[in-house]
Order: sequence, then C-alpha cells, then structure tokens
Amino acid sequence: MIKKFIRKILGVKSARPSNEPVVLGAKDHGIDPRMVSNNAIRVTSTLQEAGFEAFVVGGAVRDLLLGVKPKDFDVATNATPEQVKRLFRRAFIIGRRFQIVHVMFGQDLLEVTTFRGTATDNAPKDEHGRVLRDNTFGSQAEDAERRDFTINAMYYNPATQEVLDYHGGIEDIRAKTLRIIGQPEARYREDPVRMLRVVRFAAKLKFSIERSTAEPIGVMAPLIDNVPAARVFDEMLKLLTSGQALACLQQLRKEGLHHGLLPMLDVVLEQPMGTKFVTLALDSTDKRVMAGKTVSPGFLFASLLWHQVLEKWQAYQAAGELPIPALHLAADEVLDSQTEKLAIQRKIGSDMRDIWAMQPRFERRNGKNPYKLLEHLRFRAGYDFLLLRCASGEIDRELGDWWTAFYEADETVRAELVSVASSGGKKKKAAPRRGSRAAAQDDVPADAPTDADEGDESDDDEFLNPPAEGEAPARKRRRRPRRGRRSGGGNAPAGDA
Repeated sequence: MIKKFIRKILGVKSARPSNEPVVLGAKDHGIDPRMVSNNAIRVTSTLQEAGFEAFVVGGAVRDLLLGVKPKDFDVATNATPEQVKRLFRRAFIIGRRFQIVHVMFGQDLLEVTTFRGTATDNAPKDEHGRVLRDNTFGSQAEDAERRDFTINAMYYNPATQEVLDYHGGIEDIRAKTLRIIGQPEARYREDPVRMLRVVRFAAKLKFSIERSTAEPIGVMAPLIDNVPAARVFDEMLKLLTSGQALACLQQLRKEGLHHGLLPMLDVVLEQPMGTKFVTLALDSTDKRVMAGKTVSPGFLFASLLWHQVLEKWQAYQAAGELPIPALHLAADEVLDSQTEKLAIQRKIGSDMRDIWAMQPRFERRNGKNPYKLLEHLRFRAGYDFLLLRCASGEIDRELGDWWTAFYEADETVRAELVSVASSGGKKKKAAPRRGSRAAAQDDVPADAPTDADEGDESDDDEFLNPPAEGEAPARKRRRRPRRGRRSGGGNAPAGDA
C-alpha cells in the first residue's frame, strides 16, 4: 500500500506482476481477424497442433490494435528453434545473438522466436555492456519482460482471438505513450539500437515518449557507435521507410541521435536549398510508402547525401579536376565516410553512384546522347532525382521540363526536341544550295552519325556506364576512307583505291 502511494506521488507507473497478464477477449481489444495474415495463422496453428504454445507477437499485435494492417508478422512460441524447423518444409535457423527461425511461404517470410528467458549475468557482453549473445530460453512471462516497449509486449492467439498483455501495453496504446520495459539505462546499454527504435515508433505512431524513457537518450547516444554498422543501417532504413521519414529525422535531431549516423546532415538541413531538397525527397518517399509502393533505398540515400557530394564535386572542379572525374572522386569520398557508420550494401551504393553519375549527362541533349541515356537501367531514378533538383531550385526548371517532354514524346517529337536543343533553341538555317559541300550531305541517312555527334559521344559514356559483366563492349563506328586516298597498308579493295 505504501509503495503504491509513493509511486503515485512520484508519478511512477505501478508495475503489474509479469506473471499475471491481462487477458482481453475479441470484444475488448477490437482486432479484426481478417487483417491477420493467413500464413501467420498457419504457423501458429501448426505449432499448437504439435503441442506447443504459439502467438502472434510484437509490432503486428500493436498495429492490429491500432487498426493498421501489419506489414510483417512475427510469431513467439515455447518450441525451440530445432523443433520449429522440423515442422516446416522451408525453415532456416539464423542469428548469433539470439537464434530465430525464418519460415518461408513463397515470398512471404515469417520470423519465429522461442520465448526468451531472463538475461543472465554471464551472458557475453562487450566493454560497454552490450549483450553479444544470449540464447537463454524461458516462459512467456519472461519473454514479455525481455521485450523493449510495453506496446510491443502483447501476444495474440488467432485460435481464441485473445490478447495477453503483461505490461500495460493496451493502456499505453490508448494514451499514445511510448514506454520502455524495465530500467531505461540498463535496457539501452544492453542494446543501444533501442534508442533508434524509440525515435522510429514515436514518429511513426505519433506517440509521445514517456519522460523516464526519453531522459537517458541524449547522454547514452554515443553507445550507438559500438553497434555493428550493418545493424545501424538496417534500423536507419526502417526509420526512413516508415512513412514518416522527415518526422523521424526531426525526432533524431531532437533526441540528439543524429550525430555520426549521417555526418554533416545538420549542415545540409541548415542550408535553404539543402533543406528544401531533402524535404522534397523525404516527402516523396513518405507518399510512396503510404500508397503501398516500393521505395528504392539507393534513391533515398542518394538524396540524403547529394549536397555533400555536390559540395565536394564543386571543390574538386575548383581545384582543376575535370567534371566527370571530379564527380566520381566526390562520390567515393562521401560513400567512404558513410561506410564507417552505416554499412551501405554494395548494391545500394552502386545505385547511388548511378543516380549521381547521370546528373551531368542530362545536360547533354544533342545528337544521340538523350537516346542513350533513356536506355540506362536506372534512367527513371536519375530522372526523378533531376526533377527534385529542379523543384528545389538547384538547377533551372527548363532542363527538367525538356526531359519530361522528351521522356513522354514519340520519336518524331523527340527528334524535334533534340534538334532545337542542339541549335541552342534557335530555328534551323535555310537549306544550302545544291552543289555545295553541305548539300552533298543531304543524301546521308538521317540517323547516320555526324562529326558533331561523334564528338558528343565521348568516352565518358564508357566511364559512367561500363558494359555489364559478360557483355561485350560497344562496337565503335569505323570512318569510311575518303575517295582518292589509298589506305596506309596498301591492302584496300580496288574499289576504294
């Protein structure tokens, strides 16, 4: 009684005994069973028929309670990873820190975890207290205590449509409050990524962070430097593709977590043009996520880091470097600085380079250059990136309008657009008189390369877009020898002599 009174005075929430969950029926929680994945039901029912306990758990339950269809479904069970694996044809045990099972149904992946037990003092940790490996199994109550936030520590049984709530998650969902389970400092030290998850959930769900949960973040933020870069990258990708990317970045800055994750992001966001560009990119990403469309991580990170590349690109050119090599040097420098903090995957890094490398090529609108760029595998991403640059005021909108017209036009209109762009927007000169040297070129087919075209199609194309692995290099056109001049080796056919 006295303890309860003290907690009330201090504003501390009374902790419910972890072994006594609140059980809510279908009428109490209001989950629509039609929103539950058929494959999740299949996994839980298979485990239950084999004599095990099995529940949908974590973020899926949270989203179902909020009336949102979950993107992913996780299952928790008292079966060990080996027992789970034996029940499913396509099941794979993964994980070092804690073993889990991935169960595949076509392209659908479900994560099945065994109930985790209470953390032991002899579990391997680094010098900062981060748990490196912990395969201790336990009861459902212990598993609930090991989860990070109260809103993620609820269990839903599709067979009975009951929700088991161990730590007041239902109350916090209704109050739109994000609260960590246990002592915040200890939980952040165990896994510093939880600080990034606080930010993501608060921004995505528009929840407030409970005071004691938020207070240690600013002081403990440097612990994220000790987390493997691959884990940080995965969490940042989830944060940026949450549908509330801009809100997440703003929350990162508010909680002091942005330092080191995206170096110099503060500098970019303090520049009017940089702020507008990043805002437009993130807003576009959020709209795609909300519309159920896919998001390209390469495009997203290329947008966030573009003004760093742009600044270094201009610096290299000012130092005397040619534009194309300068751009590649700038891209290398920025990506190298990021790899130390965010383990950007090679495929994503390659996409980022392609998007950046296409930007100067959009300036070349004469000859065959626009047609060749249109065939680029990443053209659409590069084109969308160009439009962002135009919309932010970085470059003239006329360039984006021209490419929009060229992209949407038929072959006839495209030829006219290229002709006008090649002549600098001026009308063509009157046709030369017959018999002149210029008139002699009238018989040349329209698609034959001219000297001007050949000059424009420089070796930059091979530098920017080398042939794919296993693909032969493009064959270069051979000039026809002029009449009346013998070839150097004396082996030319008689007709050419």
